[in-house]
Amino acid sequence: MSGKVIVTVAPTGGMASKDSNANLPTQPEEIADSVHKSYKEGAAIAALHARRPDDQATCNADIYRRINGLIRERCDIILNNSTGGGSSGDMLLPRPDGMFENNFEERLKGLDAGAEMATLDGFTAVDNFGSREILVITTPSRCEAMAKRFQERGIKPEWEVFNPAHILQDVTRLIAKGFDKPPYFINMVLGTDRNFQGGMPYSHDILTAMIRLLPPQSVFCVSAIGPAQLPATTQAMLLGGHVRVGLEDNNYYGRGVLATNENLVARTVRIARELNIEVASAAEAREMLGLKPV
Repeated sequence: MSGKVIVTVAPTGGMASKDSNANLPTQPEEIADSVHKSYKEGAAIAALHARRPDDQATCNADIYRRINGLIRERCDIILNNSTGGGSSGDMLLPRPDGMFENNFEERLKGLDAGAEMATLDGFTAVDNFGSREILVITTPSRCEAMAKRFQERGIKPEWEVFNPAHILQDVTRLIAKGFDKPPYFINMVLGTDRNFQGGMPYSHDILTAMIRLLPPQSVFCVSAIGPAQLPATTQAMLLGGHVRVGLEDNNYYGRGVLATNENLVARTVRIARELNIEVASAAEAREMLGLKPV
């Protein structure tokens, strides 16, 4: 590892709403402006979710292209489009049993908008949102179909995992089959409700245990939800990892104080520098991850 930390901003996500935080950017111009502000504070990757004009979740390639194009007009941050989608809008298919199913074909559309990276969530889970249960069905064959699509598009995966089994199952299998080139960028999401994508709480022990399970030649990034974001990302930097912050994961800067994407990034960069850790620029992050220069 180069010793520099890559800071990712996740500005929108697929679930959060302006009702919870009016600072949440949902439309292309809003997202591009927020990402540019975060870039100026030190973010090198933008982990992007698209929303429809009614703010509901989508992976519509035209909307992603608009977001990507507006961001690229402003800066050279690495573009990372989600193939997870979200919990509303185009991402939901009603089932005869009363549950909903995450729309797998819609998820794949996020790979058709010219991003350099995209998230690859290779697991099957049930997400519980109160009275609504959503099946996220990513079987081994679907994982392989996604990985092939990444490879065909020349897109580097951000392997997203929520517990140790996610690392040991399809992520390790697909890497071993040659669907990615090192370094393998693996984002570990902690601090979630255990009814969401098989998630686990954040603790130092859980984080270090998951790091030990990573395939050789991996680099890791840590995302954490809500109040876990600050301690988890700080610990990740001390352990030599990279970090993700933003309103996708955390609405608050402090108790009762709503955050913006840029002030979460600014705080993370400040902590890194206090720890004598250099922060990678977008160009440096591309070199570290083996991506082509812009």
